[in-house]
Amino acid sequence: MIFYFSGTGNTRWAVEEVRHATGDAIYDIADLQEGPLPALQTDERIGLCFPVHAWRPPLLVRVFARELGKRLHDASSHYLWALCTAGDDIGETMDILEHDLEQGGLRAHSKFSLLMPETYVGLPFMDVDPLAREREKRRKAKDDLSAYIPRIINKERGVEHLHLSHWPRVNSRLLGWGFYKWLISDKPFRCEAARCTGCGVCAKVCPVANIRMDGDKHPRWQHNGRCLTCFACYHHCPHHAIEWGGRTRKKGQYYFGKNKT
Repeated sequence: MIFYFSGTGNTRWAVEEVRHATGDAIYDIADLQEGPLPALQTDERIGLCFPVHAWRPPLLVRVFARELGKRLHDASSHYLWALCTAGDDIGETMDILEHDLEQGGLRAHSKFSLLMPETYVGLPFMDVDPLAREREKRRKAKDDLSAYIPRIINKERGVEHLHLSHWPRVNSRLLGWGFYKWLISDKPFRCEAARCTGCGVCAKVCPVANIRMDGDKHPRWQHNGRCLTCFACYHHCPHHAIEWGGRTRKKGQYYFGKNKT
């Protein structure tokens, strides 16, 4: 079985590719915050897949990883692999994941990462990739994933194919801390009413159900602490009516499948 989280579809694409090759069932972590998990079959693999947020696993994934060993019976006797997707480098993301898994008596036997098109647009100097760069990243990711899949199928241990930075500790611990303290929030999100058609796409794609449509059919963020600032709502809006403060104005949009060629 494969547990995954995906905001703009990069990780979901990777998971679908692995499922096609392995036949393993997939489960969205956002739907599994409470209640029992599916029972493991004999010798079944466990996969954990997610995007990198601020050089760390998303908080939703971290909580799930900490509890996985307690919620999934006999998980420690099964092969567990992890894969993350990132627009650039991953810092200490997998080290942080390992620490979280250890709280439930688990460890990742092999770890992989894929560079995928950029989705973070929350800082002035950050935007989506140009189309040529987006296509090249998708091509290279497909090649890399094709090389990873046989190793997952064969349950190879000790494999690490990771895109690390020159300063992984600084990125994950210092910059990542700053991101989570100041930049992981739904408070800056707003809707440009003149461009909004009330289609509700933003609410439908929010992975944590943090958006409700008001009486005028405009999105309202709930400010309940669940927002992951994955920008799924921003990227999927067909009329570019969603902004995150003033930092996303005139920036591009991306989700997997938007540019199919």
